[in-house]
Amino acid sequence: MKTLIIYDSFFGNTEQIARAIGNALGSPDDVEMLRVGDVKPEKLTSADLLIVGSPTRAFRPTPATTKLLKGIARRALDGVNVAAFDTRVTEEEIAKGPWILRKMVRIFGYAARPIADMLVKKGGTLVAAPEGFFVEGNEGPLKEGELGRAEEWIRKIVAVR
Repeated sequence: MKTLIIYDSFFGNTEQIARAIGNALGSPDDVEMLRVGDVKPEKLTSADLLIVGSPTRAFRPTPATTKLLKGIARRALDGVNVAAFDTRVTEEEIAKGPWILRKMVRIFGYAARPIADMLVKKGGTLVAAPEGFFVEGNEGPLKEGELGRAEEWIRKIVAVR
């Protein structure tokens, strides 16, 4: 199974999750990881499984991730299985913040859901619920155990296929 993992990362946390996912999939011959700015459109349709991840910024994916996804032609991902993930602050951090932050999170959510929605809109078949991985504070590091959780997440996706 040919897998393409596309990610954006500001502080290295989302990249670490992407690498953990790629490593859990096994052979580097079957897994390609690209930062969002390095993706060529033809790469998107050459994979059996396309995974896109972004840090959550202002309740959404990064602008570069959004631009890439919006630029995919309609139905271009027909026949491609897709999955989405994000990195985000912990629920404890949100609870410590102002009430408006908690309300905004409930209304707008995190980056993984809009990524998944855009991939499906472009024809992809969603093979797992969008997943979030937690960082400590606003910049990280990743919360303990998140790399292992990322590996487990992708193993479940592959096992279902």
